Amino acid sequence: MDKLIIEGGRPLKGEVKISGSKNATLPVLAATLLTDETCVLRNVPKLLDTNTMVRLLKALGKDVDWDKDKLIIMSNGKPSPVADYKLVSTMRGSICVLGPLLTKLGEAKVSLPGGCVIGVRPVDLHVKGVEALGAKVEVEAGYIIAKARRLKGARVYLGGASGPSVLGTANIMMAAALAEGETIIECAACEPEVEELANFLNEMGARIRGQGSPRIIIHGVKKLHGADYRMSADRIEAGTFILLSAMAKNSNIVVRDCDYHQLTALDDVLKKVGATVVSQKDVVRVKAPKVLKPVSVTTYPYPGFPTDIQAQYMALMSLADGVSVVRDTVFPDRFMHIAELNRMGARIRREGGSAIVEGVGELCGAPVVASDLRASAALVMAGLVARGKTEIRRVYHLDRGYENIDHKLVMLGASIKREKE
Repeated sequence: MDKLIIEGGRPLKGEVKISGSKNATLPVLAATLLTDETCVLRNVPKLLDTNTMVRLLKALGKDVDWDKDKLIIMSNGKPSPVADYKLVSTMRGSICVLGPLLTKLGEAKVSLPGGCVIGVRPVDLHVKGVEALGAKVEVEAGYIIAKARRLKGARVYLGGASGPSVLGTANIMMAAALAEGETIIECAACEPEVEELANFLNEMGARIRGQGSPRIIIHGVKKLHGADYRMSADRIEAGTFILLSAMAKNSNIVVRDCDYHQLTALDDVLKKVGATVVSQKDVVRVKAPKVLKPVSVTTYPYPGFPTDIQAQYMALMSLADGVSVVRDTVFPDRFMHIAELNRMGARIRREGGSAIVEGVGELCGAPVVASDLRASAALVMAGLVARGKTEIRRVYHLDRGYENIDHKLVMLGASIKREKE
């Protein structure tokens, strides 16, 4: 297991290129199960999570060639309907194979998923959705077992306790792509990753409209063909580097290959914080203010402030001049990074689903442990601006969602190295 050692306080200057979107790539990879023809995906990030999904596709019967940032996915006979526990249990996104397997094969046996420990993430909306399309579903011995001769279109409401489900919307959209008749998903997730999946499915011959809105309409087709598709940039990686730019004084970071229109909520907050943001085409420059103003945020489903940059924003607010409140309505228990930031000198306390952040003058390097993917990024940010040395253990979480982040930071001038624990 690796750890990162960071010597903080170095000025960061230069350009950083944002990799392809992890959260868009995983369901798109699952969607290749819907066709027997070859699919080509470009700008695919090399991450632990994408590698896990590739391994899962291979276990289900696909042949996959990986050449730099290009994946070629080919059929190798009839796919298996069983997604095994050993792979699915390591990554939440694996649940996306449920819809494709069920609608393509008429059956699916998918292990209940795992991933980061950021709170309860039920599968009830996935089950509700495929049942609405006519499947018979049982949850038994840790597996979702679903069967249907052919799914039939229906009106499906996917609103949950914490808002729409991104992966639930993706699963039902893929299941409905080969269903008989019309499916209408109400209270669908509006995230760009859902929109990208719909665009990929349409490239395969699906008939989907309304993606990016709370109502998605799918007209089922009998067959889907292969497609050649380029993945868009990762908006969460972009948001992480943009927040780092606002946090690291005397730095000049240019974030390239970034669709800043997908980060409107972050842009609004950064202006209130006092940062200067210049966005031109796919390039973003952020100048950190001399004094960070405390600004409270609440996470919401897209286009609200993303839960996936909540931890990074909390790291930023730990240096603000005053008190801010960070509330997470999507994953109310996603606060395991508080204790580790406090080890570095931050003053943060949790009250229910909120964190009260009292800004401090500086952070100090310390040994810390990464609890999940986005918490890892927050600790790296804190270590880069802290006084002294920070040692971050369990950085495999970081490798799940950030491609070569330590190399990218070194290219910006950071003192960061990777060692075996």
